Amino acid sequence: MEYFAFQWHITEECDQRCKHCYIYALGSHAKFKEMNTDEMKTVLQNIQTFCKKANRLPYLYITGGDPILHPKFWQLAQMLKAESIPFAVLGNPFHLTREVCRRLKDFGCRKYQLSLDGLRETHDRIRRPGSFDETLAVIPLLRDAGIDVAVMTTVSRWNYREVPALVDVVVANHVDIFAFARYCPDRESRDTCCSPEEYHWMMNECWEKFQQYKDSGTTFNLKDHLWTLFQYEKGLFDPNDCPDDGYVYDGCNCGNCHFTILSDGAVYACRRMESKVGNALTDDLYDLFTGPKMDAYRVYEKFEKCAKCELLRFCRGCPAVAAGYHGDMYAPDPQCWKEIK
Repeated sequence: MEYFAFQWHITEECDQRCKHCYIYALGSHAKFKEMNTDEMKTVLQNIQTFCKKANRLPYLYITGGDPILHPKFWQLAQMLKAESIPFAVLGNPFHLTREVCRRLKDFGCRKYQLSLDGLRETHDRIRRPGSFDETLAVIPLLRDAGIDVAVMTTVSRWNYREVPALVDVVVANHVDIFAFARYCPDRESRDTCCSPEEYHWMMNECWEKFQQYKDSGTTFNLKDHLWTLFQYEKGLFDPNDCPDDGYVYDGCNCGNCHFTILSDGAVYACRRMESKVGNALTDDLYDLFTGPKMDAYRVYEKFEKCAKCELLRFCRGCPAVAAGYHGDMYAPDPQCWKEIK
């Protein structure tokens, strides 16, 4: 049975004010929201009901803000353990001690995702002074507890030249999983996005690093769907290996195997763009997933550029980046370098 992923934001409280953060972009940190215990129980029941109807297994990515700052975080962890639901945490390093890491493992946490958004000076400028070293310092604590450590980088013009060197850093620090995703702009911040040429250069440099470190023990997660285009052009991916049956085999998981639930219960197809489809406190998640609002994310022929591309069923770039950059998720991915005739 396959997993269905839920990215669940239980609080907006956070120790950082990152330049690319969705939550704090409008200054909402002045009145952050968090779920109370009864609301978390309701959401958890709704998730379990959905998975039974959809014949899927739940996998939760607990996040925020920093979820550990939620006063009932450990109570939620206990609920997940009682239901044998696997989970990962997407959080900060600041409250991780050896004891906290051990407790996370005991409650069933499989992975903890940290962020490095450049080398020391750049990362600390984007996030907060000192956080680069604080992040590296907790990696052995998590790994010693038996929790996989993932490092995610948000790529923009602020840091794209440093990402290849960051691969050296994560390997040297025995990170289990490394991936990057792109900064998701709005129309006013489009100049922070890389050009297609800049982004392709960075991917090529990272690819060479990935080959260099293929036996290092670090897994390089090709999270960005433009990796499919990259491998296709290198002759490493052939769409003809899949049947010409009209099925979508890869690409954005909106409408496929992912939901985001925010701290007020709002359900989004994708957290990286305005995509609210309902509320997990009041709506049946299965009805939302199979309903007309979610269908909008499955109309693949509407993608302006991708619909003309032989990789439509496997790539489609990032609709959220397109939505932020152009104001339309069906518009061309602004970092896609492929020419469509």
